[in-house]
Amino acid sequence: MLPFEKYFILSSSVPWRSEKDLKSLVENRVIFGFENCELNIFETHQEAEDVHLTFNSFVLTAMLKGKKNMALGNTSFFDYLPGEMVIVQPEEVMRINFPTATMDDPTQCIALSISEESIKETFEMMNEKYPRLMSGNKWELDKSFFHLLGGDDLNKIVNRFIHLAISDDSGEKDVIATFTLKEMLIRLSQTQARYVLESSLNSRKDSNPLFHVVNYIKTNITEKFSLDGLSKMACLSPTHFSRLFKLETGMTLTEFIQYERLKKAKKLLIASTFSVREIAFRTGFTDVNFFNRVFKRELGVTPTVFRLSKE
Repeated sequence: MLPFEKYFILSSSVPWRSEKDLKSLVENRVIFGFENCELNIFETHQEAEDVHLTFNSFVLTAMLKGKKNMALGNTSFFDYLPGEMVIVQPEEVMRINFPTATMDDPTQCIALSISEESIKETFEMMNEKYPRLMSGNKWELDKSFFHLLGGDDLNKIVNRFIHLAISDDSGEKDVIATFTLKEMLIRLSQTQARYVLESSLNSRKDSNPLFHVVNYIKTNITEKFSLDGLSKMACLSPTHFSRLFKLETGMTLTEFIQYERLKKAKKLLIASTFSVREIAFRTGFTDVNFFNRVFKRELGVTPTVFRLSKE
């Protein structure tokens, strides 16, 4: 299961191909070329199984509408839904099923293929100018974490690419796409960094300041945290700590604490019989009305509706 479920839909403005323009009812493909990348928009209008797809370069895919079951190489199949993203390595085989696609309810996704030179150039620049001093990790794309939930930053970048492809015919489109691509790679690496934190806290919680602080937040989620207290734990000034934390994770400290509180609240709503009020207090919220507002803003539904949807 993805670590944080958010009902965030990517662009709803991608027009469907008219039936007469479809070359195929399964993975009909439209390509938009840029200088350093290529945006592919795929549509499927009927049920299909065991569809294979490969690219010769690194690819970021994102589901826009509908549902797929997907596996990479020899991995197990997983559901692939709107708001989620999958990283695919060069020449890696995507095996795809379309269990629900119809002419009236098709699936739509994008695949952004990226040149190896762009990836190398972006991360060499980040490692040289903005090293990850708290975790000690390098800026890169981690092959271990390929199925991601796109946060607001990543989703907005994907939407910008879609807009550039289908709506922008200005002469500077390639320049804008190049800078947007660099931002996307940085946000993608930050998103993966949060997954690394999730998976390795037990083994690495004392190995560096970032893991120590994050582990403390997760295990003391009901506390009222202060920037001064957490920055002292990391042996850094509050200003330096805030800057490095945002650089590493892509989130401010306040955003990360709220992220962890909502994640725990979601688990309690599913697995416990505690009231919404009690869950709010058990996850560090001091006001149930504020908890309800934040939960709905971030997940798209109230805590009560979320609980009912999981019964």
